[in-house]
Amino acid sequence: MERAIAYLRVSTQQQQRSGLGIEAQRATVRQFAAAERLTIVGEFVEFESGKGADAIDRRPQLAAALATAKASKCSVVVAKLDRLSRDVAFVAGLMAQRVPFIVAELGRDADPFMLHLYARLGGKGTATDI
Repeated sequence: MERAIAYLRVSTQQQQRSGLGIEAQRATVRQFAAAERLTIVGEFVEFESGKGADAIDRRPQLAAALATAKASKCSVVVAKLDRLSRDVAFVAGLMAQRVPFIVAELGRDADPFMLHLYARLGGKGTATDI
């Protein structure tokens, strides 16, 4: 089985207190991994806004997930694109780091062009959101 790193993030205090956002993301990633025969070998959880030009500096768990995936030669899996960012430049910057990431709701076949489009259109992650 191919290995992957899970990255889960909520951005509001209400989401953080409820735990529902993280648990829903975890369930989505686990279902996706099972269907795609991926083994989740690490999980990084963050309670931080994704806004701002310094977002990567304020998100140490994302940096750690990317570094772990790069060292392990595997992908980072997120439930929805907006858990990485809604900003196309930020998503493009992540792609430039050469650490592959998979958006569960878009599937493994989502290529970089498609990810750029979804990020540009708001990063909501599903075709019905467009």
